[in-house]
Amino acid sequence: MKKVCGFALFWIAIGMFVMMLLPNLVWGVILMIVLLIAGYRLFCC
Repeated sequence: MKKVCGFALFWIAIGMFVMMLLPNLVWGVILMIVLLIAGYRLFCC
């Protein structure tokens, strides 16, 4: 189950990266980084 959650968080972060390219928001960047780290930790560890 951790791997599924990590996979979902990873792709949410990729979607937020695409969103970030349109309006450059600082909170979008911070949330994207947090989701990428959480997704990586859950999926790969």
